[in-house]
Amino acid sequence: MEKNYATKDKNRIKSVEPGSIAEELDIEVGDRLVKINNRKVEDIIDYLYLLADEYVEVEVEKQNGEVWVLEIEKEYYEELGVEFENPIMDKAKSCSNKCVFCFIDQMPPGMRETLYFKDDDSRLSFLQGNFVTLTNLKQRDLERIVEYRISPLNVSIHTTDPELRVKMLKNKFAGDVLGKLKYLVDNGIEVNGQIVLCPGYNDKAALESTLRDLHELSPALESVAIVPVGITKFRENLAPLTIFNPISAKETIEQVEILQREFLKASQTRFAFLSDEFYMIVDKNLPAYEDYEGFIQLENGVGLMRKFEYELLDAIKNIQDENKYSSVSIITGTSAYEYMKEMANHVMHKYDIKIEVHKILNDFFGHTITVAGLITAKDIINQLKETPLLERVLIPDVMLRSGEDVFLDDLTVSDLEKALNRPVSVTKVEGMDFLQCLLGGNSCRNQ
Repeated sequence: MEKNYATKDKNRIKSVEPGSIAEELDIEVGDRLVKINNRKVEDIIDYLYLLADEYVEVEVEKQNGEVWVLEIEKEYYEELGVEFENPIMDKAKSCSNKCVFCFIDQMPPGMRETLYFKDDDSRLSFLQGNFVTLTNLKQRDLERIVEYRISPLNVSIHTTDPELRVKMLKNKFAGDVLGKLKYLVDNGIEVNGQIVLCPGYNDKAALESTLRDLHELSPALESVAIVPVGITKFRENLAPLTIFNPISAKETIEQVEILQREFLKASQTRFAFLSDEFYMIVDKNLPAYEDYEGFIQLENGVGLMRKFEYELLDAIKNIQDENKYSSVSIITGTSAYEYMKEMANHVMHKYDIKIEVHKILNDFFGHTITVAGLITAKDIINQLKETPLLERVLIPDVMLRSGEDVFLDDLTVSDLEKALNRPVSVTKVEGMDFLQCLLGGNSCRNQ
């Protein structure tokens, strides 16, 4: 749950960057930013917008209650060099939808509180790449996005059919997404879209209609990612949903590829991109590296595996055989298992190293969840504690909370090391980092 910052704590400074404007002006940790150019700073967007000038007046309240007004000359987009206790300097807007496919509604009880918070905040979309539905935005909110140039914006669209969107999001205000998108792109806001595809709801004819509607808004609406719905075993009292199987996934791939060719001919972009999961379900080769057009939807798992393979093969050409480790056990989910075995073979073909890849079934959420990013430490421990592991264990950082060594079930990397009796290294899902980590370079965490 988001912390509710009281007025006296609002905009409290958490850290000051060495050598920054703030340090030069003796702004300190614990001070509070009050105004810029005599306007109250309500949130991070106010802060960035009001600070974008070569001359600003900044009002700071010191910890002893003293108020300083500082005149600052700087580069136009130069910031003060501070980090706030609350990154958005305001309470995050929560989601007002009851989406039939919502993953948070499918989580078991008893997990840490923050995992149950559903944000739907355009500021987090701009700052962190989060996706928003636009359903909780009034016209003034849209105008503020345009005024403050909150761009690019990531929008969860799902369908442009008003009745179907109301049905899927279970929100009577969800229907006019196309009108809101048109307002934003007509006023210069760049948008990237997302569609969670649910068989029997927004697939097939509904998907084609949605993609055609959205393509009309390009190039400002730059791209759309299509990801398959994920279903856990915790769906009691929720709307019935089915997941994609090899037949339905193949049909979807073929449908989107036809539209991609049409869009490419009309506007020099494929525009709509399927996540890697569709191809893993079908056991079909991923599109070519160039077909992902710069991987702008990487956070949705669009092209992640192709990019990783390209980077790994390039790294293999350039890194000499200087490995410190003779054997490594790699842990992954079921969807990437065969793919990671293939990547391991590429590495073993070049270097004197033994690699074994271990597939972890998701007992925690259910076996319909196949991605590595939702694997818990307990599942790893339960499934591998009796398995003879190699010298070292390697996991991808997507299994952990961002910037930390904590799994979804609150066990730590250290807990995993103790349970498996092996050192555990953490690697980014990037080819060069992965190879250097395998060979014992500095890219690994927990070395």
